[in-house]
Amino acid sequence: MLDQVWGGNVYVEERTVDVHIRRLRKALGDAYENLVQTVRGTGYRFSTKA
Repeated sequence: MLDQVWGGNVYVEERTVDVHIRRLRKALGDAYENLVQTVRGTGYRFSTKA
């Protein structure tokens, strides 16, 4: 996924996605706190129920 978003020629830290997810959750606010869900051992998913 990182290569698809940032390209293969760019060095991206492993935690980059985590940082962006945290910022997205903060920007969405409490009303949409469950929109982006953490799937342990896999990554993240978007909920269809906000």
